[in-house]
Amino acid sequence: MMRLPKFSYLVPREIADAVRMMADAGPVGQFVAGGTDLYPNMKRRQQTPKTVISVTRLKELNQIEGDGKTGLRIGASVWLTDVCEHPVINRDYAFVARAARLISTPILRNMSTIGGNLLLDTRCNYYDQNYEWRRGINFCLKKDGDVCWVAPGSKKCWAVQSSDLVPLMVAIGARVKLVSTLGERMVDAAKLYNDDGIDYLHKRPDELLTEIHLPPVMGWRATYKKLRRRGAFDFPVLGVAARVDLDESGAVKDAKLILGGIAPAPVEVKEAEKVLVGNPLNQETIEAAAEASYIKARPLDNTDFVMNWRKQMARPFVVRALEELRG
Repeated sequence: MMRLPKFSYLVPREIADAVRMMADAGPVGQFVAGGTDLYPNMKRRQQTPKTVISVTRLKELNQIEGDGKTGLRIGASVWLTDVCEHPVINRDYAFVARAARLISTPILRNMSTIGGNLLLDTRCNYYDQNYEWRRGINFCLKKDGDVCWVAPGSKKCWAVQSSDLVPLMVAIGARVKLVSTLGERMVDAAKLYNDDGIDYLHKRPDELLTEIHLPPVMGWRATYKKLRRRGAFDFPVLGVAARVDLDESGAVKDAKLILGGIAPAPVEVKEAEKVLVGNPLNQETIEAAAEASYIKARPLDNTDFVMNWRKQMARPFVVRALEELRG
């Protein structure tokens, strides 16, 4: 049986107290909400914080305010089940609710938070193993070792960004608020993620994610498609998030196409966006965008399924996403 290591557990009631506790804890501190990612990692000794600071009782982090006309603010500790079931999200941001329903299982969604999903640790077959297994291969570059077993000649960690909501948040232009003892700042979701499996966030460890801001829905449409082995529970081995804004004639005014589950950060396919913008969303442009996405997708052998097949699946999944938006 894998057991949690010993740690101190703190429960602040105010955001100011939470960030002060983290500043006092220093590099051995860690924020936690539902813990569905952190606690398994701690059992496998992938992360070993000495101080764990729960943020679930911070009331500001448990609120949902606004609507599709003015924009929506979602507290970072809102449970994924509440994201799936909230009436305003289902009415104005139904694509967010649908993407959230694809995460894990109902039981885990009752414990998982939207903020936790956005800050999900990168994953890899050589990293997400117990301590003894990892010791047997002399560990890996991401934790305790000096070799990336996915690409032994590379000095970079290729662990994969495996959140279902991240590609969608990047595609729709969401923003997040980060708070610390030094103040607060707003960051575009697209700028929050770094293409490195170890240093995968442009976020300081002492900063607390408090809010997610969704932009007003001004006629644009968005969707998310997920490839995984089973119909539930599994992490994505390919995710496709797409957003299009059509003019009155049906031509694409603006577009975003983001691939997830294939790299340490979400991948924007600018070549596909160029194909779409200025053209009608017909079968020809959809297939051209899918081909551009296939060329851009370069998964490695560090998750489920054969990497070449995952690359090939970029075509049909982009087609499905864009056909849905056309309809």
